[in-house]
Amino acid sequence: MNDLDTIASISTAIGMGAIGIIRVSGDRAIEIVDKIFKTSSKKTLIDMSTHTIHYGHIVDQNNEVIDEVLVMLMKAPRTFTREDVVEINCHGGIVPMELILMNIIKNGARIAERGEFTKRAFLNGRIDLSQVEAVMDIIEAKTELSLKQAINQLEGKLTREIKKYQNELMNLIAKIEVSIDYPEYDDEDILIKDLAGEIKKIHQNLDQLLATSNNGKMIREGVKTAIVGKPNVGKSSLLNILLEENKAIVTDIAGTTRDVVEAYLNIDGIPFVLLDTAGIHETQDIVEQIGIDRSKKCIQEADLILVIIDSSEEITKEDINLINLTIDKNVICVLNKTDLEFKTYEENILEYNKSSKIVNISTKTSKGIDKLKIEMKNIFKSIEIAPNIAISNQRQKESLIKSIQSLDQAILALERELSVDYIAMDLHEAYGYLGMIAGEVLKEEIIDNLFERFCLGK
Repeated sequence: MNDLDTIASISTAIGMGAIGIIRVSGDRAIEIVDKIFKTSSKKTLIDMSTHTIHYGHIVDQNNEVIDEVLVMLMKAPRTFTREDVVEINCHGGIVPMELILMNIIKNGARIAERGEFTKRAFLNGRIDLSQVEAVMDIIEAKTELSLKQAINQLEGKLTREIKKYQNELMNLIAKIEVSIDYPEYDDEDILIKDLAGEIKKIHQNLDQLLATSNNGKMIREGVKTAIVGKPNVGKSSLLNILLEENKAIVTDIAGTTRDVVEAYLNIDGIPFVLLDTAGIHETQDIVEQIGIDRSKKCIQEADLILVIIDSSEEITKEDINLINLTIDKNVICVLNKTDLEFKTYEENILEYNKSSKIVNISTKTSKGIDKLKIEMKNIFKSIEIAPNIAISNQRQKESLIKSIQSLDQAILALERELSVDYIAMDLHEAYGYLGMIAGEVLKEEIIDNLFERFCLGK
């Protein structure tokens, strides 16, 4: 494989459809497509203007027509990859798309790797790494909110914010270097005072940016919502009724769910990832215990926990343990089976958690389900008014934390009255970590792992 190869791939979903698109990018893209694209005017693509669309036919080596097509011609550098790009719009059947792709490969291109078109856009300076991530986030967006966040990042809003702070850090570094080279022109006390104020101001701004990371992650990935409870209280039934489909198996046999069942739910634009967990209780069954351990792990990692309690039975030790286990988290206690005679009431729950949100439901009659959805949404309504600029994933968050930690070291050096050389080193580190958010300095394996998430045609 060579980064200078001309690459090609089917960019639309494989299957039957009205339109299929084969994308070709590289120095030989126009030359290769010219060999198989025929127009009635006999003109070649190489002689045509950039950013134009042309009608014709794709033919094989025997000049037999494969399909009637529209070819979009985009010459470098005004393309996604900043290379010559040709997109062939054909009929969306599997056979014509694969035959066209095969003929492109025969004439000198190679099959693109996962995300290679976007990787070339990154390597050629068309987009930075945060925008690369935004491309994938747009593809995977499940709500308008997650799409909006991804679009903001693709437009470079996060990058511009990061660059602003990098410029401020570079100005401070320049001040320090001038004071070192020309000490007779600077009052060190005034310099130290100015540095302290400016560094603390940048630190405060980065703290505010870091504060967006939790909401940014939830908008991007969904609010991780664990549905927990002892066996046979209606966890899987609740999952199914929230989804309005039979996602999980439901029986009267305790312990039917032995592994975590994951599903996606959109509540008025807020994305939730529902995790139906195994019933938590004492057991000697090794397989069942593995499921219970996974349930407890879900509780630790969840953004929201729905503790399901059977209102038709007396509150049990397992119920109380779960209430206590989730007391410091975003939790809603859900009293299920309220269509039957009550034996556990709201006051029984409040006895163990006075601030607990409680919703009465019946998965049999659907009573209270709408109220539960409202409560779930209300806990996370702040993400509906998320800022235009947000840290949206763990990689970005870790780089930002390291930058803030470097500023902490710079502030500590100032307080200890260390040489300004040490402060400059800390500021350089903070600058570098900020640059990692946009991918200025990043290990090749991290970049490769990121592009492996993409589909072949992107």
